[in-house]
Amino acid sequence: MEKRVLIAVVLSIAVMYAYSYLVPQPPKPVSGQQAAQLQPATAAPAPVPVGTQKEMPAPSPQLVPAGAATQAAQDVTVETDLYRAVFSTKGGALKRLVLKRYKETAGPQGKDVAMVAEDNAAVYPLRSNLEGFPVDAGTVFSVTASSLSVAKGEKKVLDFTLTSPTGVVFLKSYTFSGDSYAIDLVQKVTNTGSAPQSGTVQLLLTNHAAPPKDGGGRFEVFGPATLTAEGVSFDKIKELDKGEKAYQKGVLWTGFADKYFLGAALAVNNSIQSVRLKTVGGYIENVIGSAQLTARPGESLTVPVRLYFGPKDLDILKSQGSRLEEAIDLGWFSAIAKPLLFTLKFFHRYLGNYGLAIIVITVILKILFFPLTHKSYKSMKEMQKLQPKMQELKEKHKDDRDAMNKAVMELYQTHKVNPLGGCLPMVVQIPVFFALYKALMFSIELRHAPFYFWIHDLAGKDPYYVTPIIMGVTMFIQQKMTPSQMDPVQAKMMLALPVVFTFMFLNFPSGLVLYWLVNNVLTIAQQTYINKSLKEA
Repeated sequence: MEKRVLIAVVLSIAVMYAYSYLVPQPPKPVSGQQAAQLQPATAAPAPVPVGTQKEMPAPSPQLVPAGAATQAAQDVTVETDLYRAVFSTKGGALKRLVLKRYKETAGPQGKDVAMVAEDNAAVYPLRSNLEGFPVDAGTVFSVTASSLSVAKGEKKVLDFTLTSPTGVVFLKSYTFSGDSYAIDLVQKVTNTGSAPQSGTVQLLLTNHAAPPKDGGGRFEVFGPATLTAEGVSFDKIKELDKGEKAYQKGVLWTGFADKYFLGAALAVNNSIQSVRLKTVGGYIENVIGSAQLTARPGESLTVPVRLYFGPKDLDILKSQGSRLEEAIDLGWFSAIAKPLLFTLKFFHRYLGNYGLAIIVITVILKILFFPLTHKSYKSMKEMQKLQPKMQELKEKHKDDRDAMNKAVMELYQTHKVNPLGGCLPMVVQIPVFFALYKALMFSIELRHAPFYFWIHDLAGKDPYYVTPIIMGVTMFIQQKMTPSQMDPVQAKMMLALPVVFTFMFLNFPSGLVLYWLVNNVLTIAQQTYINKSLKEA
């Protein structure tokens, strides 16, 4: 944790020093004679449907005043039930985006989660760059509205338009849905000139390279993620510091994620042809490029993408398409972790409490694995009974290892004991335990979800460390009840494990501690029952 804080401080200082180099100088004013030759911009041509190209008659040039580059930028606010976004006419880019249903901290005093909060216009997310086309997309655009309110069930469009002196009209058309975190963006190039124009359309996503100091566990995961035909890649920022990373094969989406939230651009009809990731002055810059485009006179070309700024909720991500749910890194056992996460949400719908849902899942898993656990425990008991005879054989053949191994195997065969019988059933359960661990550790559903009494956030640690201490006690009891084949010295060393686990779990999410505690209690009850049944037998 101290290392993370130190890195954050160093990078923050680097950002301050790099600020002066990142902010572009104001463009030189155009002479009055040139300005007099230009006419005010008229309405932008109607948007072409997403992913299409359309021939159109060449209209008369629609030019903005040459001094538009020096005009003051205007903020445009978009309100939905899910978020509040502030766009800037400077580049038609995103300046701020706040999620209304998620708080930075638990409790009524918590502020809304700000996914984007940028004051430096040079690094606004969703800036555009038209490489090859004679358009400066970093200047001030004209806009169709000063604000927009989108109610549930509604869809509304916000257009930013820029026309170059050479007759190229660039349109950024955002479509907002009142009940979705998705934003559809169409970048459209219209050639109103007399000569063909060629180039690529790029969309720039930027994010701070250093996480905030007071992340509260949210920034345990922090960095870019990209899904291509070869699978999902989670790039480390320290690796990007050494050089940029490029993806050019079957890009489905690319974005930036922390533990609970994701900002991403999804390809529409293979619209993303390349992705370049690099660090620039304390920022991660994600350059999303289209294919090479050529617009003949009178032709319009569109590059559509779907934007997502919202929670890493498995159901919501899955509904976006493009396998966006793979942004949640559930590790090697994700095939098991995802069904467990769906099951957790299923029980929550009926119980109304994620803590109770965790308890129910723990009980179900314990019942499902009861036959394996019973077999494992029985095998360990039988091995424990043979321990004195095995010790005699080791003493008898201490100078002849082969003879000792042969005698031990004969002992196993005589008493019909499988030495691996106590281990294999437990090995089968390990993937499930790891999968549930991942599901609980990175589930946004547990974030700020209360249980009972003093636990008000199942994704945060127990503020009074009560559950980790009880968990350690139950682990100690469980270990004392478990049959052991170890010598007394090893057995004493193993008894230190509950202490080690208790300290490990002090800062773990209380939802995960709850699972482990309930699992220990059920295991104690199970071992008590098995001991009794074996004694009666």
